[in-house]
Amino acid sequence: MRLFAPELAPALDLVDIHGQPIMTSSRGRLTLLSFFRDAACPFCNFRIYELTNQHAELAARGLDIVAVFSASQADVLRFAGHRPRPFQIAADPTSSAHELYGIERSLWRKLKAIVTRVPTLLKGMRLVGLAGLNTGNLMPADFLINEHGRIIEAYYGRDAGDRIPLERVEQFLSRVRARRAA
Repeated sequence: MRLFAPELAPALDLVDIHGQPIMTSSRGRLTLLSFFRDAACPFCNFRIYELTNQHAELAARGLDIVAVFSASQADVLRFAGHRPRPFQIAADPTSSAHELYGIERSLWRKLKAIVTRVPTLLKGMRLVGLAGLNTGNLMPADFLINEHGRIIEAYYGRDAGDRIPLERVEQFLSRVRARRAA
């Protein structure tokens, strides 16, 4: 079942690929919690690349990023975690965290992304190679969580390559900054 704002974000019982517990807003910080498909997913790996490039700016504005893959730790380390990342990445091989957050599956929406997002697919394929052709039907989702652990925005991907626009993440950070200044 999908989650909606302003629900409390369910606690995750996960550790990242380096053995550190996953925390969402436990330190009074803001969190972008991103659920990814398979570790070899070309769309997912391209988004990890984007988040890595934007991390310094987002972190300076008080945002923590947590990425959760529906894959084994070995697969996550092989693909998304083969380079150091400035944010936490976790493996969720049983998809229990994905289920807790109401992440959906859809073959149709996977195929839609392959047909309509060819440039992103090709960029992602350069990152993962032919392994990117063998992915499941899990859809992506992103959650913006405030410093009190409440979901401010739940963004469920309309297809396998649909993520919350980074502009919306920046707007969220600007609203929080304005609220704190008032």
